[in-house]
Amino acid sequence: MKVYFTKAFLFSWLFIALVFTGRAQADQLSVVRSAIASGSSRTLAQYLAPSVELGFDGDKQSYNATQTELVMKNFFAKNPPASFDIVHQGASGEGILYATCRYAGRNGNYQVFIKLKPKQSTPTIDTIDFTKE
Repeated sequence: MKVYFTKAFLFSWLFIALVFTGRAQADQLSVVRSAIASGSSRTLAQYLAPSVELGFDGDKQSYNATQTELVMKNFFAKNPPASFDIVHQGASGEGILYATCRYAGRNGNYQVFIKLKPKQSTPTIDTIDFTKE
């Protein structure tokens, strides 16, 4: 009886931990998705790491958070979002969140890859890569 109770307790604890981890990942990505979907570089800036690798059609550069905000502001001004959807999301064993997304804007559609650094309460965007379809 004691062994059964211990196994049931451990299984329940593991299940709850997995549910909350999945929910936290989805919540972190949803705030980033909302910022990009609304074309708000200011909102997106709240979630940027101190250094961000930002790419457009294979041309990748590292920017600080302020520069990244300005580059994204210009991108949104030239190509405002019509829609932005997460196609796939996941996490590595080290807790690095990632998502592949589809961005539809005035000047075309883009496949977007986003990588977030692991952090406890809020996401910090490490990489954003736009590739025109």
